[in-house]
Amino acid sequence: MKKFRARLTLLFVLLIGVSVGVTGIFVARMLQYSHIEALITNMKRELGILQVTTDWNHGGSLQEQMRYYTDEAVKLKKTADARLTYVRSDGKVLGDSDHDPADMENHATRPEIVEAAKTGQSGSSIRYSDTIGRNLLYVAVPVKDKNQTIGYLRLAMELTEVEQSIRQVWFGLFVGLLVVFGVAGLISYRVAYGITRPIELITHAAQQITDMNYKYRVTVDKKDEVGQLGTAINRMADSLQLQMKRISENETRLKSVLENMISGVVMIDKDGRIGLMNRSAEEILGFSAQELLGKKFDEAKQQYEFTQMIQECIDAREHIRDEMIFYYPEERILEINLSPISETEEDWAGVLIVLHDITAMRRLERMRSEFVANVSHELKTPIAAVKGFAETLLAGALNDKETAKSFLQIIFDESERLNRLIGDILELSKVESKRIPLQFSPVLLNTLLANCLNVMKTEAKKKLIELELIAPEDLYMEADEDRLRQIMINLLSNGINYTPEGGKVKLKVEPVASGSEGKEADRIRFTISDTGIGIPKKDLPRIFERFYRVDKARSRSSGGTGLGLSIVKHLVELHQGTIRVESEVGIGSKFIIELPILH
Repeated sequence: MKKFRARLTLLFVLLIGVSVGVTGIFVARMLQYSHIEALITNMKRELGILQVTTDWNHGGSLQEQMRYYTDEAVKLKKTADARLTYVRSDGKVLGDSDHDPADMENHATRPEIVEAAKTGQSGSSIRYSDTIGRNLLYVAVPVKDKNQTIGYLRLAMELTEVEQSIRQVWFGLFVGLLVVFGVAGLISYRVAYGITRPIELITHAAQQITDMNYKYRVTVDKKDEVGQLGTAINRMADSLQLQMKRISENETRLKSVLENMISGVVMIDKDGRIGLMNRSAEEILGFSAQELLGKKFDEAKQQYEFTQMIQECIDAREHIRDEMIFYYPEERILEINLSPISETEEDWAGVLIVLHDITAMRRLERMRSEFVANVSHELKTPIAAVKGFAETLLAGALNDKETAKSFLQIIFDESERLNRLIGDILELSKVESKRIPLQFSPVLLNTLLANCLNVMKTEAKKKLIELELIAPEDLYMEADEDRLRQIMINLLSNGINYTPEGGKVKLKVEPVASGSEGKEADRIRFTISDTGIGIPKKDLPRIFERFYRVDKARSRSSGGTGLGLSIVKHLVELHQGTIRVESEVGIGSKFIIELPILH
């Protein structure tokens, strides 16, 4: 813009300078012309006077005539203050005030003589004199006798004064032009600045808007077209700022949605390069966005089947949905949706891939199926026993009282077992669905655990099993008292059931601190140990699964449902605690529970 302003200023200066210069040259030329015309007129007047006073019929030889006319020319020069020359009609110089006529050339071809002869009035000419080295003005008039030209009288005057005057005019013109150029330059700059400055501001504002500075505005006070343009730029900037704000808000929302989506999203552009990945996609595929963005999808170190599925979608340009097992970074089942992206019906833009991790859902489906199968199996056994013994009784066994009584006892026991199984299934269902609201309150552990041992005392006596409680007095924690009692009774009952006669079941409680030593206790550790048959190491990882039994025959004979430990585990987790088991076959088992003191 500064260059444009300089060019505009220069243009104004040149226009003004040329205009003034042309005018000055014209005036100087006119002044020169009028001055010379005035000299010619004066010289003609003087020649007219000299013509009257000159005797053109002087006789004698040519030398005598030359002397006569030369003397006359010298004498008259003092009066006319100019060089005077007498020229015969044939161009022969008869006399001259400054030179010897004998040495002078024929003047018939001199411009002023030729013009005077042609017009019959006068002739004039300006030319450089080699003799004196200056410009001279020559004026000649014909001398006539009876309408016949008998000669010419010529005056020559130096133009030194005229040239000096013209030089002064030119000097004044040059100085004037310099002044005019200076004044014109200042005025032109101000005019150019007034024109270009608003345009410069508008251009700068447009550049700022191009550089995404949508808060920049033009400050133009003019009301002309430039001011209207500035106002339009400001309105455009307001509109762009509003639109960009909306776009930014939408982009932030979309980015937030993408980043917080559970499903993985991957976008592949029309060149087959990975252009977008959200955080879930990084976790599912096991690669960061920095590692994959910009790479071709077939160079991204993905499973061959996955790569082939993407290629199939690109080739067919149709939606594809399938399930696939991925083994890296961990084994999981993914539902893959591939959708072609088209900007228009003809323009191909790429592929959008949505990955759903359905491992947990498939595991739940499998667990549900296994649960139904297990429940069906567990229900079938007591029902079959009840049905079989009832049919036997109906077939005539009622007549034998001892047999009938034995069969009815079995039916009663199986009914009890069926009742317990149904109760445990309902209880587990409530616990797993978290439909049991826990009521936390301060619990005195010593009292609670003593009551639990009293409940199990009768059952322990039957097998001569010793029950032992080790718990500090005045130890409190926040817990749901009923659910904590259920946990302890289940584990104590389990220990009694799997401990041979004369064995021992011990319950130990102690406060523990998480982290470094010396910190205040923040957890309570419950340890339920027995001297039972123990659990093989291969069964330890599955001990808390539903319906899982280490010794199925003994479990059924003891009346167990196979759901007790699963219920315990869920109740411990509802208390934000942990449970683990340690066991050796033939020595016994130890269940360790840690629960936070406060909730």
